[in-house]
Amino acid sequence: MNALLSIKPEFGEKILAGEKQYEFRRTTFSDADSIDFVYLYASSPVMKIIGGFTYQRIIEASPKELWDLFGDQSGIEEREQFMDYYEGTETGYAIEIDTIHRLQEPLTPTKLFNDFAPPVSFYYPTPEMDATLREYFPESAETKMTRLPQFSSD
Repeated sequence: MNALLSIKPEFGEKILAGEKQYEFRRTTFSDADSIDFVYLYASSPVMKIIGGFTYQRIIEASPKELWDLFGDQSGIEEREQFMDYYEGTETGYAIEIDTIHRLQEPLTPTKLFNDFAPPVSFYYPTPEMDATLREYFPESAETKMTRLPQFSSD
Protein backbone atom coordinates (compact mmCIF):
# COMPACT_ATOMS: atom_id res chain seq x y z
CA MET A 1 0.00 0.00 0.00
CA ASN A 2 1.13 3.55 -0.71
CA ALA A 3 0.16 7.03 0.50
CA LEU A 4 -0.34 10.40 -1.20
CA LEU A 5 0.98 13.14 1.07
CA SER A 6 0.15 16.82 0.68
CA ILE A 7 3.12 19.06 1.37
CA LYS A 8 3.96 22.73 1.00
CA PRO A 9 6.04 23.17 -2.16
CA GLU A 10 9.06 24.55 -0.28
CA PHE A 11 9.26 21.47 1.94
CA GLY A 12 8.66 19.09 -0.95
CA GLU A 13 11.59 20.63 -2.78
CA LYS A 14 13.78 20.37 0.33
CA ILE A 15 12.95 16.65 0.59
CA LEU A 16 13.74 16.04 -3.07
CA ALA A 17 16.99 18.03 -2.79
CA GLY A 18 18.06 15.96 0.24
CA GLU A 19 17.98 19.01 2.55
CA LYS A 20 15.12 17.66 4.67
CA GLN A 21 15.68 14.19 6.10
CA TYR A 22 12.50 14.10 8.20
CA GLU A 23 8.91 14.97 7.37
CA PHE A 24 6.93 16.02 10.43
CA ARG A 25 3.26 15.29 10.93
CA ARG A 26 0.58 15.75 13.57
CA THR A 27 -0.96 12.40 12.57
CA THR A 28 0.49 9.37 10.88
CA PHE A 29 -0.60 6.45 8.77
CA SER A 30 -3.04 4.06 10.45
CA ASP A 31 -0.93 1.07 9.41
CA ALA A 32 2.54 2.53 8.90
CA ASP A 33 4.15 -0.87 8.38
CA SER A 34 2.06 -1.45 5.28
CA ILE A 35 3.14 1.77 3.50
CA ASP A 36 5.75 1.04 0.84
CA PHE A 37 5.98 4.40 -0.90
CA VAL A 38 4.88 7.99 -0.24
CA TYR A 39 3.92 10.14 -3.22
CA LEU A 40 4.48 13.88 -2.71
CA TYR A 41 1.70 16.19 -3.78
CA ALA A 42 2.94 19.80 -3.72
CA SER A 43 0.03 21.96 -2.64
CA SER A 44 -0.95 25.36 -4.05
CA PRO A 45 0.34 27.06 -6.10
CA VAL A 46 2.15 24.03 -7.65
CA MET A 47 -0.67 21.45 -7.32
CA LYS A 48 1.32 18.59 -8.84
CA ILE A 49 2.82 15.28 -7.79
CA ILE A 50 6.51 16.15 -7.74
CA GLY A 51 8.12 12.93 -6.54
CA GLY A 52 8.06 10.53 -3.65
CA PHE A 53 10.09 8.61 -1.14
CA THR A 54 10.44 5.49 0.92
CA TYR A 55 11.08 5.83 4.60
CA GLN A 56 13.08 4.01 7.24
CA ARG A 57 10.74 4.48 10.18
CA ILE A 58 8.31 6.82 11.89
CA ILE A 59 9.30 8.22 15.27
CA GLU A 60 6.56 9.18 17.71
CA ALA A 61 7.50 11.71 20.40
CA SER A 62 6.60 15.07 21.86
CA PRO A 63 7.14 18.06 19.56
CA LYS A 64 9.95 19.30 21.82
CA GLU A 65 11.73 15.94 21.63
CA LEU A 66 11.29 15.80 17.86
CA TRP A 67 12.85 19.25 17.51
CA ASP A 68 15.70 18.41 19.90
CA LEU A 69 16.45 15.19 18.00
CA PHE A 70 15.83 16.20 14.41
CA GLY A 71 15.44 19.98 14.19
CA ASP A 72 18.74 20.38 12.38
CA GLN A 73 17.55 17.89 9.73
CA SER A 74 14.00 19.22 9.50
CA GLY A 75 14.34 21.74 6.69
CA ILE A 76 12.78 24.25 9.08
CA GLU A 77 15.03 27.06 10.22
CA GLU A 78 13.05 28.42 13.16
CA ARG A 79 12.11 26.37 16.21
CA GLU A 80 9.11 28.68 16.72
CA GLN A 81 7.68 27.75 13.30
CA PHE A 82 8.10 24.07 14.14
CA MET A 83 6.43 24.41 17.55
CA ASP A 84 3.57 26.50 16.08
CA TYR A 85 2.79 23.62 13.72
CA TYR A 86 2.35 21.30 16.72
CA GLU A 87 0.39 23.77 18.87
CA GLY A 88 -2.40 21.99 20.75
CA THR A 89 -0.95 18.50 20.37
CA GLU A 90 1.24 16.52 22.76
CA THR A 91 2.48 13.97 20.23
CA GLY A 92 4.08 14.36 16.84
CA TYR A 93 5.59 12.10 14.22
CA ALA A 94 8.85 12.31 12.31
CA ILE A 95 9.00 10.29 9.10
CA GLU A 96 12.65 9.38 8.48
CA ILE A 97 13.12 9.68 4.73
CA ASP A 98 15.13 6.98 3.00
CA THR A 99 15.15 6.80 -0.80
CA ILE A 100 14.02 9.86 -2.74
CA HIS A 101 12.60 9.85 -6.26
CA ARG A 102 12.13 13.17 -8.07
CA LEU A 103 9.92 13.13 -11.13
CA GLN A 104 11.65 14.80 -14.06
CA GLU A 105 8.26 16.00 -15.19
CA PRO A 106 5.81 16.60 -12.31
CA LEU A 107 2.39 15.00 -12.77
CA THR A 108 -0.78 17.05 -12.98
CA PRO A 109 -3.20 14.73 -11.18
CA THR A 110 -6.32 16.42 -12.56
CA LYS A 111 -5.14 15.37 -16.04
CA LEU A 112 -4.58 11.77 -14.94
CA PHE A 113 -7.69 11.35 -12.78
CA ASN A 114 -11.09 12.90 -13.51
CA ASP A 115 -12.16 12.82 -9.86
CA PHE A 116 -8.87 13.84 -8.24
CA ALA A 117 -9.15 15.55 -4.87
CA PRO A 118 -5.95 16.75 -3.21
CA PRO A 119 -5.24 15.30 0.22
CA VAL A 120 -5.73 17.56 3.23
CA SER A 121 -2.83 15.80 4.94
CA PHE A 122 -2.57 12.41 3.24
CA TYR A 123 -4.72 9.59 1.95
CA TYR A 124 -4.36 6.12 0.53
CA PRO A 125 -4.89 6.17 -3.24
CA THR A 126 -7.47 3.87 -4.77
CA PRO A 127 -6.00 0.76 -6.41
CA GLU A 128 -6.58 2.33 -9.84
CA MET A 129 -4.88 5.60 -8.89
CA ASP A 130 -2.01 3.75 -7.25
CA ALA A 131 -1.45 1.53 -10.30
CA THR A 132 -1.28 4.59 -12.55
CA LEU A 133 1.12 6.46 -10.24
CA ARG A 134 3.35 3.40 -9.76
CA GLU A 135 4.20 3.52 -13.46
CA TYR A 136 6.22 6.69 -12.76
CA PHE A 137 8.11 5.43 -9.70
CA PRO A 138 10.62 2.67 -8.89
CA GLU A 139 9.97 -0.33 -6.70
CA SER A 140 10.18 0.53 -2.99
CA ALA A 141 11.55 -0.84 0.25
CA GLU A 142 9.80 -1.79 3.47
CA THR A 143 9.37 0.76 6.24
CA LYS A 144 8.67 0.58 9.95
CA MET A 145 7.43 2.65 12.88
CA THR A 146 9.50 3.29 16.03
CA ARG A 147 8.21 4.79 19.27
CA LEU A 148 10.55 6.49 21.68
CA PRO A 149 10.55 4.60 25.03
CA GLN A 150 8.36 7.06 26.95
CA PHE A 151 5.61 6.66 24.28
CA SER A 152 5.77 2.91 24.11
CA SER A 153 2.72 0.93 25.19
CA ASP A 154 4.92 -1.98 26.33
